[in-house]
Amino acid sequence: MRIETDSLGQMEIPADALYGIHTARAMANFPFTSRPVPDVFVRAYGIVKQACIQACIALGDWSDNKPKAAAILHAAMEMADGRLSQHIKVDLFQGGAGTSLNMNINEVIANRALQIFGLPLGAYDRIHPLDDINHCQSTNDTFPTAMRIAAIWLIQKLELALVGLQQSFQSKESEFADIVKIGRTEYQDAALTTLGREMAAYAEAINRDRWRVYKCVERLRVVNLGGTAIGTGLAAPRDYIFQVTETLRDITGLGLARAENLVEATQNTDVFVEVSGILKACATSLLKICGDLRLLSSGPTGGLGEIALPPRQTGSSIMPGKVNPVIPESVSEAAMQVMGNDTVIAQACSAGSLELNAFMPLIAANLLENIELLTTACEILKLFCINGLAANRAQCRQSVENATATVTALVEKLGYERCDQIAKLAATSGKTIRQLVLEQNLMTRTDFDALISPQSVCCLGNKRT
Repeated sequence: MRIETDSLGQMEIPADALYGIHTARAMANFPFTSRPVPDVFVRAYGIVKQACIQACIALGDWSDNKPKAAAILHAAMEMADGRLSQHIKVDLFQGGAGTSLNMNINEVIANRALQIFGLPLGAYDRIHPLDDINHCQSTNDTFPTAMRIAAIWLIQKLELALVGLQQSFQSKESEFADIVKIGRTEYQDAALTTLGREMAAYAEAINRDRWRVYKCVERLRVVNLGGTAIGTGLAAPRDYIFQVTETLRDITGLGLARAENLVEATQNTDVFVEVSGILKACATSLLKICGDLRLLSSGPTGGLGEIALPPRQTGSSIMPGKVNPVIPESVSEAAMQVMGNDTVIAQACSAGSLELNAFMPLIAANLLENIELLTTACEILKLFCINGLAANRAQCRQSVENATATVTALVEKLGYERCDQIAKLAATSGKTIRQLVLEQNLMTRTDFDALISPQSVCCLGNKRT
């Protein structure tokens, strides 16, 4: 063990640990979830530290000890590469607006730099977690900046996942374009449509989510880095404040910009509520689509059974042969979790006070989780469900033959009253709509088939002759 000291006293730290006393106190104080800080967040924080250190070096800091500057920068770059993530020990839930995570990052970079120098861990008189690694910084500008970068990285992956899901639905749109089926409103037979058109509607909903998610980057790219404690740039040189965001932009390749009002950007977190709302909209689309898939595949013999989902696993420990729609169910659960997390984000963002929001860790935990949940949901829905989705053509055809919804396609030719009579007679006689129309010589077989063809039921409006 080694002894480290802070303003509260001394603590024993494992001799080989890269973290220090501030991390150790946080580990004891916040034993909430045992959820590690996401690696993407750790890497983003490392990049922020790298940018801050590079900006300071460019402005002449540590010019009298260039090897020290090089060691510090190298350690920060290792953090950015994910090579030090296992040393981040603090719980994802923590008090102090994220100070514990910032200090864990600072201590690990400092001790790793000491290792590079060949010095003992904890030799903070040579490289200090605060005086050196946190130089010109505060938790209050580095934490939200790292969170934004992590969110942008994850959103870029989510956008790709949405594109893939959209394309999968579009493929099914083409495959099922000729399958006429019953369209339903309020769970009741309504009018004829095609299975391809239903798939096209899902594709368009996902496309809309894709563009909304893409626009989230615009909301997240404005950072308050350089504002330090409350946005006034306390303890940071003016040249550094103007330089550091440009350095971060060059390192990340992202279109980051310094907030025009650093005080406002440090106080307010409403942008995360906005982004979370867009993610919630995506979740509602997935939940609705998955509900439809479960309903359309219900049965397979006692339900609608119009589509068949790929079987993924046996569905019951007592009912042989049962296969449940586990992929739509799990995606639905993810969507519900996103909606719940959105409420938490709204509460946490509104609980900020005066110059700072103390609940940034909670905001970060839920926002990053939501993006990852949606990304995984889209990926497994595409790979394990939509790509292998099959149509039950015979069931769709039989439903159309027997459904009173078919009569809706005849209203333009026969009139509402006559069609209403046919629908009632079909319900009591056991005969199909087709049989009754042909028996009463109301139209020819050719005319009837034309009215319920894929081309006719998908035509926008009625064709007048």
